[in-house]
Amino acid sequence: MKLIIKTKSTFFVEEDKILTALFEEGLDNLHLYKPGASPMYSERLLTLLPDDSYDLITVHEHFYLKEEYGLRGIHIDDDSMLMPEKYRGRVSRTVELPQLTKDMKKKFDYVFLKNTFAGDGDGGELPTNRLEQAAKAGLIDKKTYACGGVTIDNIKVAKELGFGGVVIDNDLWDRFDIHRQLDYKELISHFEKLIKSAK
Repeated sequence: MKLIIKTKSTFFVEEDKILTALFEEGLDNLHLYKPGASPMYSERLLTLLPDDSYDLITVHEHFYLKEEYGLRGIHIDDDSMLMPEKYRGRVSRTVELPQLTKDMKKKFDYVFLKNTFAGDGDGGELPTNRLEQAAKAGLIDKKTYACGGVTIDNIKVAKELGFGGVVIDNDLWDRFDIHRQLDYKELISHFEKLIKSAK
């Protein structure tokens, strides 16, 4: 099972050091997710990361960064975002359950299923029976990644449902207080456990 780490939605002082450490520990798919932020800040973060990590990073906005830094690919968050004209390369997409069709998955390298295990304030967690129905219908497979509320405790459930990957955000970032901490050993230790759980 693939393990994707999505960045915090805001930038913070220790971020480049933590991301570099995560790459050193085996992170091979980072989603740079900074909604509404100026591209200047994303560029600054990228310049602080090792060059050999660029092809492991997928960008959610400011798609020109993909070409400028040789990034892995781009991610479309919703219907309001358009794919750049003449774009060639890896592309992934966030979808909700009603949008998740076999045709939708054919268009993208993989899709994030929004709110899989927890709501984000506008929809709520997907009931287990709906997930099981989607799995039986062949909608959940190796190209479908559980996103939203994924924790080390429910990775096993995601595996059983047939998800090809999981997207981790708060379960990792909640282990580091960006305002008070400098030591991120607990976060790195948790990442190592996440890798083992996803195998």
